[in-house]
Amino acid sequence: MMKELTLRTRDYLVSFGECMSTRIFAAYLNKLGKKARQYDAFDLGFITNAEILEETYPAVAKSLHGDWIDDPAIPIVTGFLGKGWKSCAVTTLGRGGSDLTATAIGKALGLREIQVWKDVDGVLTCDPNIYANAVPVTYLTFDEAAELAYFGAQVLHPQSMQPAREGGIPVRVKNSYNRHAPGTLITKTRDMSKSILTSIVLKSNITMLDIVSTRMLGQYGFLAKVFSIFEDLGISVDSVATSEVSISLTLDPSKLWSRESIQQVKTWDIIPF
Repeated sequence: MMKELTLRTRDYLVSFGECMSTRIFAAYLNKLGKKARQYDAFDLGFITNAEILEETYPAVAKSLHGDWIDDPAIPIVTGFLGKGWKSCAVTTLGRGGSDLTATAIGKALGLREIQVWKDVDGVLTCDPNIYANAVPVTYLTFDEAAELAYFGAQVLHPQSMQPAREGGIPVRVKNSYNRHAPGTLITKTRDMSKSILTSIVLKSNITMLDIVSTRMLGQYGFLAKVFSIFEDLGISVDSVATSEVSISLTLDPSKLWSRESIQQVKTWDIIPF
C-alpha cells in the first residue's frame, strides 16, 4: 500500500498494535465499572533520542497528575513508544521497551515502587531454556540488573534501570501467570555478604576483534585512538582485554561490523593488520 518501509514507517506501523490493545483494555475496565483512561505515550510527553530524554519526566507528570486531579481514572499507557526529539514522529524503544516506559512513569510520578510483570518468576539465575532448574534471584541491585539486561537477560530492557536508579525507586519483577510468587526486588543496595554468584547470562552473535601492534608497548593515547574509531562508526564496545601488544574487544551485535567498517579501520596507521 505504501510501497516503502523506512525505519520511520516501520515504527509507525508497529505502534498500532500497542495503541489498539491499550484502547481495548481501557474499554474493558470501564465496562467492568473500573474507570480507566487510555494514553498514547507519544502524546503523553515521551520524547526519545535513542533513549528517554529528561524533558519527558515533567511532561508526563503534568499530564497524569493533572488528569487525575480533574477526573480520577486508571491510566492505561502504551508501552515502548515515544516521539522523536526533532522529527516528532512515532518512535519505538525496542524489545522490552515497555519496561523503560514503566520505570520512566515511575520516576516522573515519584512512585514508591515500580512493578514489571513478566512470564517468569522474576530474574532467574540463568536462562530456563538452557537450564531447566534455574531459580529466581530474590534481590538485585540496579547495577546488577542493568548489567544482566545488557549482557543477555531478556527479562528486562537494558536501559530500564536508569530512571528507577535516578529516582531511587525499587523495581519488583513479578510473574503474570504466578502472581503469588515473590519475584525479584531490585534496589540501590543489597546484602552481598553471602552472595557468591548472582546469575549467568548468554549474549549470542557477538563480534570479537583482536588488534595486535608492537607500537602499543610503552605508548600513551593508543587506546584513545582505537576507541575514537568506534565512536566514528557508532559501534559500542562490550568488553575489553589488553596485553602489552594486543587488544581484544567484543562488539555490540546490534551494530553491523561490516567489511566496509573493517576497511575504514585499516586506513588508520595506528593499527597494522
